[in-house]
Amino acid sequence: MRVQSIREVFKAGRGPSSSHTMGPEAACKLFLRENPKADGFRVILYGSLAKTGAGHGTERIVRETLQTAPVAVELVPEPDFPLPHPNTMDLHAYERGAETGFLRVMSVGGGEIRVQGRPELDKPEVYPERSFAEIAQLCREKNMRLSDYVLAREGSGIEEFLQKTWQTMLRAVDEGLSHRGVLPGGLNVERKAQYLMNQRHIDESPETRENRMVCAYAFAVSEQNADGGVIVTAPTCGACAVVPSVLKYSAEKRGLGQDRILRALAVAGLMGNLVKTNASISGAECGCQAEIGTACSMAAAGLAEMLEMGIDQIEYAAEVAMEHHLGLTCDPVRGLVQIPCIERNAVAAMRAINAVRIANFLTSTRKISFDMVVETMYETGKDLSGRYRETSEGGLAKLYK
Repeated sequence: MRVQSIREVFKAGRGPSSSHTMGPEAACKLFLRENPKADGFRVILYGSLAKTGAGHGTERIVRETLQTAPVAVELVPEPDFPLPHPNTMDLHAYERGAETGFLRVMSVGGGEIRVQGRPELDKPEVYPERSFAEIAQLCREKNMRLSDYVLAREGSGIEEFLQKTWQTMLRAVDEGLSHRGVLPGGLNVERKAQYLMNQRHIDESPETRENRMVCAYAFAVSEQNADGGVIVTAPTCGACAVVPSVLKYSAEKRGLGQDRILRALAVAGLMGNLVKTNASISGAECGCQAEIGTACSMAAAGLAEMLEMGIDQIEYAAEVAMEHHLGLTCDPVRGLVQIPCIERNAVAAMRAINAVRIANFLTSTRKISFDMVVETMYETGKDLSGRYRETSEGGLAKLYK
């Protein structure tokens, strides 16, 4: 697998799910371009797409995208053949009753798709180094920061991309803070970001205020995602609030300018890219540790870069953030990206800040590398029961009434 641009980690789009809405939408758009004369479509959703597609909006987005002709959607939660990925869909095109087109597509997380039997779609390799260890060695040899490495590898236009990405993240925070009411889907989950923002504790310490503000920002973005608003995958829709809440609060607290923020965002994207390349960012494949655990690592590394910490400290912060999400299940109640997803973003944001503080003191004592914890996460995810990998068949999703 090629190590692609961090542009593939940060994708602006509408929630609530990068793998269940953004990915299938991209697949349907591709299929529509290749079959413009079709007068009918049949789409089969397998595995996790079938089990949680209603709550995630998969069937809705398929019908909306392929609206040029009648669409038949079939749900096959347990197919009688091994799936190439838990998020697999088949697309059939017809003209006058005869099949004229077919694609089997895997939605692999973060809005990215792969088509079975085809090479990766027009996405060149950007990073020849495939591990954090290789990157760190190169940075030490050239006496460069991780952010310098990302900017050099990505080339022209990356600063503008990061600036646009950051502005989209900030809009999601602002829009989330401006809304009140109940989120759609039937769980009657009320928006809480505005309450957290405005409800100052009667005896509020600096630590309490930090927790409240970080959580307010995280709830704002997560609630926008749950409501189908525009957010940035970081690395997914379900984990989209961790990076912006940590970086926004930390920059405001210290009065840091945009250059430091964008460099932090670049390093956050690098860490997400490494997980995506060497493991998975798909909740359907590896549980929520792959989504929120990766987001926490991204935020911790980004914050450490923002504070101009050393490369070993950045790695340790990211490693701690991932390590303490190992085994985290993905069990969205009713397939909605609300319970426990919204709170989970806020908790992970605070954990990212704490991971940086630990790294500030204890980096010289560390025993585990970031590469090792990423490999561990992937193996752990593969060992998780399917009930706990975005199927809404276990955990809170099973017991919630």
